[in-house]
Amino acid sequence: MAAPQPETMHRKQAREILGVSPLATAAELRLAFREAAKLAHPDRPGGDAERFRLAVEAYRLLNAPKITDSIIQPPATVVRPATVDSRLDITPLLAMNGGVLMHRLASGRRLKITLPEGLRTGDTLRVGDIEFEITVRGEGEMLVRGDDLWLTVPLDPGLLAQGGRVALDTPLGRRVVWVTRKAGERGLVRLVGQGLPARGPHRQGHLFLRLAAQVRTTDSAARTLRRRFAAAWAA
Repeated sequence: MAAPQPETMHRKQAREILGVSPLATAAELRLAFREAAKLAHPDRPGGDAERFRLAVEAYRLLNAPKITDSIIQPPATVVRPATVDSRLDITPLLAMNGGVLMHRLASGRRLKITLPEGLRTGDTLRVGDIEFEITVRGEGEMLVRGDDLWLTVPLDPGLLAQGGRVALDTPLGRRVVWVTRKAGERGLVRLVGQGLPARGPHRQGHLFLRLAAQVRTTDSAARTLRRRFAAAWAA
């Protein structure tokens, strides 16, 4: 029987690379490898090809069965790290509340993805052996800045000038807002704690309402009709 090839990495060094103890179980070893490979993956910001290679080599060494004189076992199967498919674009409402999204992969295969609430741009989401990077895109009058939601709402110019209490129907649901004269002048109201929910390292966000003077379409239509009538009369 041929003598085994010398190891290029000691088991102690391999455990240090993956951050596991000598008593780590197979499940703990797999989890440590996935985390190390994810952080070192060359396709990720801050990744490094050499660190990725060392993580794979360390896992292969620690996961390989010990060869004895009486038993010959097949080589261990290496669990491959998740691959980064592409950025996954979601709306502010999905970032706020979570939900189900159908996504088409680069291969053409459609994938049903369940999104947790509170996702931010830059977060990663693993679905099976695929890892997606989240991008929260603005939609209509709503956008996300960090942990906060920003929404533009039209209000009566008289309310903006005088202030008062108003109930608004927004994509986030009904909101009762007290608009002060100062807020009307600035065109901005902050609703504390009504932005994106806290998740992981992210804090609870706020909801900022941009107050825009509402265009009175009825008055504009009436003026247009009067101009048309005057033009026809003059002719």
